[in-house]
Amino acid sequence: MTINCCSNGTEHEMTNLVYALIYGSVVAVGLPLNAISLWILLRHHGSKSPSAVFMINLVISDLLLIASLIMRVHYYSLGTWQFGWLACICFTMLFRNNIRTSSIFITFISVDRLLAVVYPLRSRNLRTTSKAVRGAVFVWLMIIGVNVPESVGFSRDLDNCTCFEFNNSATNRTEQSSEEFAVGCFQLVLLFTLLVVNIVSTAMVSWTLHRNLNESAKVKNKLNVNLIFAMNLMMFTVFFLPVSLVVFFVDLRSVLSCLASTNCCLDPLLYYFSFDGFWKKKEDVETSLARGKSLNVNR
Repeated sequence: MTINCCSNGTEHEMTNLVYALIYGSVVAVGLPLNAISLWILLRHHGSKSPSAVFMINLVISDLLLIASLIMRVHYYSLGTWQFGWLACICFTMLFRNNIRTSSIFITFISVDRLLAVVYPLRSRNLRTTSKAVRGAVFVWLMIIGVNVPESVGFSRDLDNCTCFEFNNSATNRTEQSSEEFAVGCFQLVLLFTLLVVNIVSTAMVSWTLHRNLNESAKVKNKLNVNLIFAMNLMMFTVFFLPVSLVVFFVDLRSVLSCLASTNCCLDPLLYYFSFDGFWKKKEDVETSLARGKSLNVNR
């Protein structure tokens, strides 16, 4: 089955060209950055810490998004979809899954950082690589489970003119399929919940850094810590939440999808600041605290 895009004249062609340029630019920037990030994470960090496990999964999520964007560039450039309805659904799910998996793994990173800074000794048994791997597997299985009803609803809206989007004629909530609206509400609740967790983590880590860390650690790590948490909150408020609100504003889906796709270009900054600045120092702080506790016990 081939999905052909119906031409609406010059305006339609210009719109497709704009989308092709935007997504093409995201691919040109995001693909090398994330490919290099994955290589560095696997080569230098591997699965040595929970944060590394979560960041590797975050890179994988971004690379899957980029694969979907490549197909969008192809679609908008040629104005026709040549790979059938099943491929269209699969690549659409890859795009939408990025918002969900990225938000979850970023939250995992924030919580892991919270435990490492606020409860460095008590959280040692909780912050293990094996538990991080199990958590990541659970996330992917949950996301795949969500894809099943969403794909059913999406397949009903496919026609001979569209791909990567639900039926463009649906401009309000009552015209959406029940599956789409249910999944959209689930995603919105999920993102608001994760945003609250990130805000709480930011506040607790900031308070701890100012009250409990020694001066040298505070001076060396404060900037990187603030940048990491600021980036996490920006991801939610700028990229994740707006595109999730299209469950109520379907006519804005295309524009907000373009905005959301650019998040994959910023994640490599999160990896850089985390490992080059904060995590190395964090481990030194944990080691110092552990040695101090050992000395106190021996005394």
